[in-house]
Amino acid sequence: MSSPVQRPADAAAGAGPRVVAIIPVFNEAASLPLVLAELPRELVHRVVVVDNASTDASAALARAHGAEVVAEPRRGYGSACLAGIAALRADEDVVVFLDGDHSDYPDDLRDLLPPVRDGEVDLVIGTRMRHRESRAALLPQARFGNQLAALLMRVLFGIRCSDLGPFRVISHAALRRLGMTDRDFGWTVEMQLRAHLRGLCVREIPVRYRKRIGQSKITGTLSGTLRAGYKILKTIFVYRWRLRQIASEDPASR
Repeated sequence: MSSPVQRPADAAAGAGPRVVAIIPVFNEAASLPLVLAELPRELVHRVVVVDNASTDASAALARAHGAEVVAEPRRGYGSACLAGIAALRADEDVVVFLDGDHSDYPDDLRDLLPPVRDGEVDLVIGTRMRHRESRAALLPQARFGNQLAALLMRVLFGIRCSDLGPFRVISHAALRRLGMTDRDFGWTVEMQLRAHLRGLCVREIPVRYRKRIGQSKITGTLSGTLRAGYKILKTIFVYRWRLRQIASEDPASR
């Protein structure tokens, strides 16, 4: 396993890393207040909610609960995450990604954060596949898609993983090195592929998972499931085809 990316000197010197949570939302007014209320705020110094063209009160509710709101009119999960990254500040050390639909348990950040905060690893991915109750909360098509993607990444890249879970923690320095580009369904798998190709130190930690509030915009519909599945598989095979080119690119060197 590769050594983690060196954290900034002020964090290493004991000043304490600054942690930012990025929460992409699209019409999550019913669930977002619960997520923000359950997020352990003593661990996070700033919360950025990316409003991905919501037509409900998601943005207003985010502000009312103390979060900063970034507007991203271009639809897509990856677009929202990229907008959150663009809002990061240079002195922020650790980035948390989680969903705003209340399917994640925000309090599990207490387990996910320490390995990155303490410089043990670069990226922690919350896996929903280790607990029976969490697996059961996933829709059947989501479970199958995760298992297929994990199998392909192991066969084609030698990556050992069990999930493409959205709840993840990464150092700011490592995130910049990844040079993320995907604007929709391929975001999570792209992060795992790029982390492998950049030689980042990655760890999976089990997290709890529950049925989301409201209908999923992706796996909740047949068209969304098919589009997401196609994009995830396409991303895996494109990265395999362009393996050497992508591995040689390092945004941190630009």
